[in-house]
Amino acid sequence: MDILEKIKKNGLVFDGAMGSMLISKGLIDGEASELWNVKHPDRILDIHNSYYAAGADVACANTFGASPINLAKRGIAESAEALNRAGVTLARKASGKGQYVAGDMGSLGGMLFPQGEISVESAIDSFCRQAGFIEAEGVDVFIIETAFDINVALAAIKAIQQVSSKPIFCTLTFQKMKKGFFTIFGNTPKESMRALAEAGAAAVGANCSLGSDTMVALAAEIRSSVDLPVIIQPNAGMPETGKDKGIFYPEDKDVFAENIKKIKNLGVEIVGGCCGTTPAYIRRIKEII
Repeated sequence: MDILEKIKKNGLVFDGAMGSMLISKGLIDGEASELWNVKHPDRILDIHNSYYAAGADVACANTFGASPINLAKRGIAESAEALNRAGVTLARKASGKGQYVAGDMGSLGGMLFPQGEISVESAIDSFCRQAGFIEAEGVDVFIIETAFDINVALAAIKAIQQVSSKPIFCTLTFQKMKKGFFTIFGNTPKESMRALAEAGAAAVGANCSLGSDTMVALAAEIRSSVDLPVIIQPNAGMPETGKDKGIFYPEDKDVFAENIKKIKNLGVEIVGGCCGTTPAYIRRIKEII
């Protein structure tokens, strides 16, 4: 079944966090997770298998930070093509019948001009090359996520459209202020979602930066702003520092899943998890919805 048909029929459940899962498997602070696509493919495959087994309909390839610009900034010698293709291959290897693979994009490792040094043209070129590698390896959908700048998201959409006709999902990050929700550049959910829709996104929404409890209110605002399918992927609460100085996320799987149920009841078609979530969270979501 086509992924868009699946959404219309009974929605989608995405997987959860990749980064925190990799840390639990030995990823060192500062190490590029995309390198594990070629250095530790068995561990990446195990994570994808765990999410699919928990009930996820979609797994995101470990390619979020594998744009050529970002890899160059990090001084990674391995080619962008090899890391992107390997990431997609591993997710596809884990997938079974009725399960989908998303090509994950979003990080440039810096900000667009004038806040940063990356030009829009350079961003589009980098995303276009990355999307080409992902498309060549074969995915069902592209997801642009954790975008804090609407212009980066729009550049990524334009780039993907140059090399693929696959559906594009896009999620931004928002902060809760006294006057409501805004991106760090002051964009509202309504104007942001409509801009993404006009650019050609097939589904729009928000991920990261907020816990599931706060995300309920944001999801309601996003749902009312567009007619497209909406995708919401909260963190398992806001990160806190434990007694051992380690970072942890305070929302357990039951609290998280109950809030996801509230989000689904708003009419949100696509849900999943971000930082701090694990296959156990996805399994609980499936049980509760």
